[in-house]
Amino acid sequence: MTHRTSRYKNNRIEQDHRGVKQRYYPMRGFGAFTSAARFCPAFEEQRQYFRAVARSGQVVSLGDRRRVFQERWATVMAELAAA
Repeated sequence: MTHRTSRYKNNRIEQDHRGVKQRYYPMRGFGAFTSAARFCPAFEEQRQYFRAVARSGQVVSLGDRRRVFQERWATVMAELAAA
């Protein structure tokens, strides 16, 4: 058995707040809090829309995630083209 020496890979909390980090670092570039407050809910909404969600603790395979993402992306692009 090999022990991973990276201090972040073994830390569950570090892995758990990855979504928060995705929102936090872009916010640093905003000049005003109101701009960041508008962006964060929109970012979270689109992140949840494109995410393939497993039901009752089941694991979603990478192929299924990619298929769901492509279907939803095609839907968004079709709606934008129609607008």
